[in-house]
Amino acid sequence: QVQLLESGGGLVQAGGSLRLSCAASGRTYYHMGWFRQAPGKEREFVSAISWNGGSTYYADSVKGRFTISRDNAKNTVYLQMNSLKPEDTAVYYCAARSGIWLPMGRYEYWGQGTQVTVSL
Repeated sequence: QVQLLESGGGLVQAGGSLRLSCAASGRTYYHMGWFRQAPGKEREFVSAISWNGGSTYYADSVKGRFTISRDNAKNTVYLQMNSLKPEDTAVYYCAARSGIWLPMGRYEYWGQGTQVTVSL
């Protein structure tokens, strides 16, 4: 079992940056992912990182702007978001999955989410 708690969301102007954090408790050597859900839209994959940080994967919509990283000593995963656009506005969720590295596979544990709003 693992508990996930996101933080770092907020309101930022277009072109700005935010860094989201996801603190994990319990067993932490999971592959981790970030997802987002905008109002009226389905939840979508954003990025993922393998349990040891050796592999990362990004959605095309964020590639080159977002960077995922992790610090296993702190049981924390980060999502650095640069050059933010209004279309990045969403609730961002972190998630954890065990087993093989499959970035867009099924995730077993989810956080409560943190709101990111990007204004013009």
